[in-house]
Amino acid sequence: MSNNYKKRVAYFCMEYGLDQKLPLYAGGLGILAGDYLKAAYDLDLPIVGIGILWWQDYTKQLIGADGYPYDTYPVHDFSFLEDTGKRVTVKISGEDVECRIYRANQFNNKDLYLLDTGKPGTRHGWITDKLYSGNNYDRIAQEIVLGIGGIRALRELGIEVDLYHFNEGHAAFAGLELIREKMEKANMVFEEALAETRKEVIFTTHTPVSAGNEAHDLNLLLEIGANNGLNYEQLKKIGGDPFNMTAACLRMSYIANGVSRLHGETARKMWGHLDGAARIISITNGVHKNTWQNREIAEAYEKNDDKDLWTAHLKAKKRLVDFIASRTDARLDPEKLIIGFARRAAPYKRSELIFRDTEQIDDLLKTGKIQLVFSGKAHPNDHYGKDIVATLVRMDRKYRDNVVFLENYDMEIASYLIPGVDVWLNNPKRPMEASGTSGMKAAMNGVLNLSVLDGWVAEGPTHNVSGWILDMVFADLDEKLDEDEKDLRALYKILREEVIPIYYDDRGRWTRMMKASIKMAQYQFSARRMLIDYYEKMYNKEPETDKATDKKILVERQEDRVTVLIR
Repeated sequence: MSNNYKKRVAYFCMEYGLDQKLPLYAGGLGILAGDYLKAAYDLDLPIVGIGILWWQDYTKQLIGADGYPYDTYPVHDFSFLEDTGKRVTVKISGEDVECRIYRANQFNNKDLYLLDTGKPGTRHGWITDKLYSGNNYDRIAQEIVLGIGGIRALRELGIEVDLYHFNEGHAAFAGLELIREKMEKANMVFEEALAETRKEVIFTTHTPVSAGNEAHDLNLLLEIGANNGLNYEQLKKIGGDPFNMTAACLRMSYIANGVSRLHGETARKMWGHLDGAARIISITNGVHKNTWQNREIAEAYEKNDDKDLWTAHLKAKKRLVDFIASRTDARLDPEKLIIGFARRAAPYKRSELIFRDTEQIDDLLKTGKIQLVFSGKAHPNDHYGKDIVATLVRMDRKYRDNVVFLENYDMEIASYLIPGVDVWLNNPKRPMEASGTSGMKAAMNGVLNLSVLDGWVAEGPTHNVSGWILDMVFADLDEKLDEDEKDLRALYKILREEVIPIYYDDRGRWTRMMKASIKMAQYQFSARRMLIDYYEKMYNKEPETDKATDKKILVERQEDRVTVLIR
């Protein structure tokens, strides 16, 4: 293995989606982190993950009789995890909090170490009970466990690390612990400790909206003890006042990245004013092929047999239809067009956009010419998000067998839904989708993306070749229309003039588009490629210039000799 791939990396993330047996995720960030560890296992790279054992996960979100979502929090059974027997202590509001360290490596993933402060109902169980729950105080306590506790766990476990990769700003306090270590053990002054810490930290930002970047009152951090021995002025120099977790990570890193080319540009504009910040490049997210690509579809594609590809696709559709029937009272027709949409229910993702003028598609829905399957959770405290879910449920009840909402979206539902639909719908407001990975998963299964031009899509599907892009029909629309109306009209136009005619009347073209989609996605948007890019562009202390690295990676992709880079 090349020296470029020997850097030992500790990857910090608040959530992980490895398997439904270990539900420690809220959405795409966690699934990405799980795919990262699986790809690291496949490539046998020296990477470990650091996270938290969330006993009650994020939420089990169900639909009430009134059609409105409500949240439940069962305590999960994690007895299959290995208790390392190791413990570390962090201070929260002056009180010692002991953290157990568990190891998860049962899902063909590199070791993931999970910190736990006790089951719900125990003295400190409130800290690690639910992901993204509680107020600012609770969140800071959780981030102390992840960051400060995570660094101490690595030391207690005897794991040697060359680089610390902070995946989102939740891990910022790990940088404060690295600074404290240098100040106490190496007698460095603060400025020197910060400079040395910058040499061993990299950072990935996922949030393209300024308001979405977490910030905390500095006095509250001092009160709780998140400052970890640093004083007010030192904290302010790192994260500002209020203390911005993203800004702090950028100032404690030697290089950072956005998660698509477009997002990289957005992030550079957002943070270009920040003094002392790391340079931000772009590394587009990727998904774990072996987890998300249907094996029979992959085999049919490799044989280049259109008939076998359609047969495998139809089998995946029937599997989805049967799954839906087992969960609901709906029975879809696998021979008819099925469109899927599954995301976190956030207003900017516009889950219900297609229903904003239902008269335009009422005939299609009543006849079953198109069938729509939705899934997604809203944050427990997000009433706007829950209203969106309620709207989708109303459409489910109105159109019965031809519109379905599957409650409590999780990895199991995704495993049926993503390969089992014909079209994957994606219509967030621009430029608020940093990357998006569900569409990547769909594309490598031959499911055709119908999307706005945002996030990864700007690098992926080609209009009318491997999917459809709403932006491509804007020239025919009134310039005075707002974004929502333009996208809605473009969506209806493409559905009626492209998607439906091709699906029902030109099976040969549809399968050619499926093959083009798989070809486009299965390496370029894989977690394998993503990890190679991380090593090539970031994990080296002196990264190559972006242009030279991009050229090298492109040549290797074209020759399909990925393993030459690794071995």
